[in-house]
Amino acid sequence: MTERLDARRPDAPTLAGQYQPGEVEQRRYAQWVAAGHFRASAQSDKPPFTIVIPPPNVTGVLHMGHALDHTVQDSLVRRKRMQGYEALWLPGMDHAGIATQNVVERQLAGQGLSRHDLGREKFVERVWQWKAESGGAILGQMRRLGDSVDWDRERFTMDEGLSRAVQTMFKKLYDDGLIYRANRIINWCPRCLTALSDIEVEHTEDEGELVSIRYSDDVVVATTRAETMLGDTAVAVHPDDERYRHLVGTEVEVPLTGRRIPIVADGHVDPSFGTGMVKVTPAHDPNDFEIGQRHDLPALTMMDERGVITAPGPFQGLDRYEARPAIVAALREQGRIVAEKRPYLHAVGHCSRCRTTVEPRLSLQWFVNTAPLAKAAGDAVRDGRVKIEPAELAKRYFAWVDNMHDWCISRQLWWGHRIPVWYGPNGEIVCVGPDETAPTGEGWQQDEDVLDTWFSSGLWPFSTLGWPEQTPDLAKFYPTNVLVTGYDILFFWVARMMMFGLYAMDGRQPFDTVALHGMVRDQHGKKMSKSFGNVVDPLDWVDRYGADATRFTLARGANPGGDVPVSEDWCQGSRNFCNKLWNATRFALLNGAHTEGPLPAADQLSTVDRWILSRLAHVTAEVDEQFEAYEFAKVCDLLYHFAWDDVCDWYVELGKPVLAEGGPAADATRRVLGHVLDQLLRLLHPVIPFVTEELWTALTGGETVMTAAWPVADRTLVDDAAEREVGTVQRVVTEIRRFRSDQGLRPTQRVAARLDGLTGAGIAAHEPLIRSLVRLDAPADDFQASATLAMPGEVSVELDTRGSIDVAAERARLTKDRATAEKEVAQARAKLGNPAFVGKAPEPVVAKIRDRLAAAEADLIRIDAALEALPS
Repeated sequence: MTERLDARRPDAPTLAGQYQPGEVEQRRYAQWVAAGHFRASAQSDKPPFTIVIPPPNVTGVLHMGHALDHTVQDSLVRRKRMQGYEALWLPGMDHAGIATQNVVERQLAGQGLSRHDLGREKFVERVWQWKAESGGAILGQMRRLGDSVDWDRERFTMDEGLSRAVQTMFKKLYDDGLIYRANRIINWCPRCLTALSDIEVEHTEDEGELVSIRYSDDVVVATTRAETMLGDTAVAVHPDDERYRHLVGTEVEVPLTGRRIPIVADGHVDPSFGTGMVKVTPAHDPNDFEIGQRHDLPALTMMDERGVITAPGPFQGLDRYEARPAIVAALREQGRIVAEKRPYLHAVGHCSRCRTTVEPRLSLQWFVNTAPLAKAAGDAVRDGRVKIEPAELAKRYFAWVDNMHDWCISRQLWWGHRIPVWYGPNGEIVCVGPDETAPTGEGWQQDEDVLDTWFSSGLWPFSTLGWPEQTPDLAKFYPTNVLVTGYDILFFWVARMMMFGLYAMDGRQPFDTVALHGMVRDQHGKKMSKSFGNVVDPLDWVDRYGADATRFTLARGANPGGDVPVSEDWCQGSRNFCNKLWNATRFALLNGAHTEGPLPAADQLSTVDRWILSRLAHVTAEVDEQFEAYEFAKVCDLLYHFAWDDVCDWYVELGKPVLAEGGPAADATRRVLGHVLDQLLRLLHPVIPFVTEELWTALTGGETVMTAAWPVADRTLVDDAAEREVGTVQRVVTEIRRFRSDQGLRPTQRVAARLDGLTGAGIAAHEPLIRSLVRLDAPADDFQASATLAMPGEVSVELDTRGSIDVAAERARLTKDRATAEKEVAQARAKLGNPAFVGKAPEPVVAKIRDRLAAAEADLIRIDAALEALPS
């Protein structure tokens, strides 16, 4: 951009020649924190807007999913703050029971110790020490991303207040008969030696084996876990399966054991799978457990908590993976193996922390009776108290809450909220609330287990605001306004918060809206995974391209409920966008743009000035509409194209001749340019806070854009006539530029031209601007048109390109381009003319081919016109 240093106002700050994110971000963030701009007050008269951050694990580091989640939340909070809300974004961390205990146990193992060497109390002290020294690295990383959270309110699920909330909730549920202790099938990790919640189990397609075993001449069953036959207590068939109706009520011997078990009829059996017979092992399979309950079958535990066989016999003492081939070999020796399939792909659950294969296990655990809680959680969405965005994902939510199983909440760990239940010497069971005294005396012992981490995080929206106390924060900021999270934990964390919030807060929902986003993927749509080698550290992008570029890249791909593809090239493009804003604002300051005083009246503005103000009004309204719909990708796309195309590529360029000429018109343009940049930087601030802060304060002299008023669309500035007029100018300029490019003319090369029909098109006043933008000189006496361009409306342009181009070389280039376009047309027509392709290919693929055909045909027309225009 051309600079006019003499036009700069004496008091205008000077921006560096290039934006350096590293120099700006740390300084600006420290200023925001010191000034208290992130703080929220319960005593404020402003309307509240609240988001509680999904608490990251204390062991965690910032990954791309966090970066997306935080960018979206920060954008919402910063906008509401500018709109005049008392905006609270509450930070904190989850104590991450299993993950944190594993970290500290690994440290101890390095010293040749185990937690049992320390004892429970000392081990928990060691975990707190680790948390103080090494935990919470993600909090510092959140600062680097620009999170405008209220750091004074930082919470931790194991802090005193939240621990009190957990104990209160357990006691309340227990007293209401919604917590019970029972033997049930749970997910069990033989490595971590604890029960796991469903979300702590990751399922993958693993290669295993499917072995068909003959129990008798009439009974053949197939299994992927042959070792569990040692715990079989029945064989089941479907009650309507005529093949086996005569066997129901009889018995069959379990091979290798000598035990006889009944054959039962149960509707769970799929007659079309395998032989239509299934072995029933109630102590080691959730479906088998249910069958066992219905038929009053015994549950035989044949494996201990470490996955070692306990059933008496030759396999006792073997690990489950040692026992499996040994049992198959013994069965093969007896001639009982009917078929073997290897490899056999099937879904296998793994502990999300240590990757150990999970075992379904019958175990005495604590459970929440979820039926009434889940019904309330479903009703809150159905009756409109809670809105799920996008709406189509509500079906997934209902599928979960309407079919929820009771929730196992006990974990065999030492780090976490210990279950507040005491057992007496004579079988007494006492649940103790936070203000009650635990029983003492000989024989009384507290339950050894701790609560599932999701129990405490389920209280997060209200425990962090002071519940169970009726605090000013709770009165002001609950219910929260929106929960932003990934669709992948809709069923787990969101559902638990809904259940607990509605239960504890007398039917008041924990949040009004659940805004769901997808997973961050690479540019090819693949899930980011270490095994794929495509994992990106967001802080690496922050270091190289800046926090704003990282945020803008993520937000620009964030469609409600959709996955977010990203690539480093796109992040570089976002950095270029920040640089574009920097250069435009620097140019404006050097040329005297300002924000002082009101805008000039419409009759004092040029058509171009009125056009950009009209475009600003439209864009402001559209940005507001898309923000309210959580369409962050559309917000970013609108602002990107308005800033890059309308402001930088057109308004600034159209304004340069006016600014160079000076006078009242230049003064009006300086004021309009200052206003447009002022409003644009405000609109962009929620997504890219650092560069907008630096530029806005330089442009306006204000303290911070964080507290500047959010732009409101001024409909009085909408000017359809100006938009039509400038639109015609843009089309004319674009066509001339395309011709120059096709002819191989250098961008700076001037060409004589005659412009006709401008008056009829209503753009005669813009002829000097048009000539300036496309380097056209007025025709001289020796002017001889060598090319004529037909333009929109009645406009035509005659150009004298004699001596400006190498005609032979240009004809050869265009001829080559024409051949390429003809080939593209032929290939596209062949595909679209193939009924098999059109009938079978997905519609987006067919649509893409149609677009390619239309573009290639347009290229042919353009190239033919360029060839026709060449001098002979």
